[in-house]
Amino acid sequence: MQNWRISWRRKKRKNTGITLIGAGTIGLSFAALHLKHLNDPSQLVIYDTRPDLREYISSTLPKYLSSNLHDAIQHIKLFNTPSTLPAAVQNATIIQEQGPENLPFKQQIWASLEAHAPSSALLRSSTSGIPASAQARFLHPSTRKRLLVVHPYNPPHIMPLLEVVPSPETASSIILRTEAFWKARGREPVVVHKEMTGFVANRLAFALLREAIHLVKEGVVSVEDVDRIVTSSMGPRWAVWGPFKSYRAGGGSGGLEAFFKNIGGTAQECWNDAGRENVGEGWEREVFRQCENRFGMVDTVVRDMTTEGVLKAAKRPDR
Repeated sequence: MQNWRISWRRKKRKNTGITLIGAGTIGLSFAALHLKHLNDPSQLVIYDTRPDLREYISSTLPKYLSSNLHDAIQHIKLFNTPSTLPAAVQNATIIQEQGPENLPFKQQIWASLEAHAPSSALLRSSTSGIPASAQARFLHPSTRKRLLVVHPYNPPHIMPLLEVVPSPETASSIILRTEAFWKARGREPVVVHKEMTGFVANRLAFALLREAIHLVKEGVVSVEDVDRIVTSSMGPRWAVWGPFKSYRAGGGSGGLEAFFKNIGGTAQECWNDAGRENVGEGWEREVFRQCENRFGMVDTVVRDMTTEGVLKAAKRPDR
C-alpha cells in the first residue's frame, strides 16, 4: 500500500481534475476508468444528489475496479464527493455529466455549471441520444464551443468505443483534445461528424434489435435462439472486423462490389421484408416473458470478465 502511494506521488506530471456528475452505472464505470489513469486519485470528484453517496460508492465501485486499486481507495479515501455542485466543479479541468436522459435537466445542469466552473473547463455529456447543440442552446457562445457529447458503449471501463459527437459550434481544438485524451487512455474515440438521434453505435444495435424482435414476433425463432445465433456468428466475427470489412472479405478479390453482385438480391429482399415493429404495438409481452423466463437477472460481472477476454483475444495490430 505504501509503495503504491509513493509511486503516484513521485510522478511529476500535471494533474487533470475530473468531475463526474452522476454516480449511476455509467458514472461509476467511468470513475473506474479514470482512476486507472490519474496520477493522483484525489483529482477525481464524484457528485450526485443521493444522500448516501459515499456508502453507495464504497459498496458499488468495487465491481468495476481491480482489487489492488480498490484496496488503495478504501484505505486512503482520496476521491472526493462534495455535497454541492459549485464545490464539485470549482477546480475541474474536465466536467463529464451522465445524468437522466432529459433535455431540460441537461440544459439546467450546464447552466449551473457555467456559473461555477472554470471558464476553460472541457464539458462532456455521456448522453445516449440528446445532441450537444440542444443541451447548449441557452449557454453563452464561449461555453457552447467547449461542450460535446462523449457517448460510451456500456460499460466504458471495458468497452473501448467512445463516440465523440460535437455540435456545429464545438471548437475544433476541443474535438482534437478530446480525441487525444481518450487515445492516451487506450480508448477508441470516433468522431461523429453529424448530430443524429442515437448517434451511430445505438442506431446499428437498435436496427439489429428491431429485426430480432420481428423474427421472434413472427415465430421464426425464440429469444434464446436469436442470442445463440448472434453469439455464434456475427458476434465473434464483428469483434475482429466490422460489417464493411467483413463483407468486403466476403466478396473475395472483387471486394464489396463482387459481394453485392453475388447476393445483393438476397440482401435487398431482406431489406424489403425487414421488421417494422414499433414500441407499444403489442409485441412486448411475449418478448419480455421469454427474456425473463430464459435469462432472469443477468450477472454483469461475468459479462464484463468475458468481454475483457474477447477484446484481448480480438486485438490485432491492424485495428
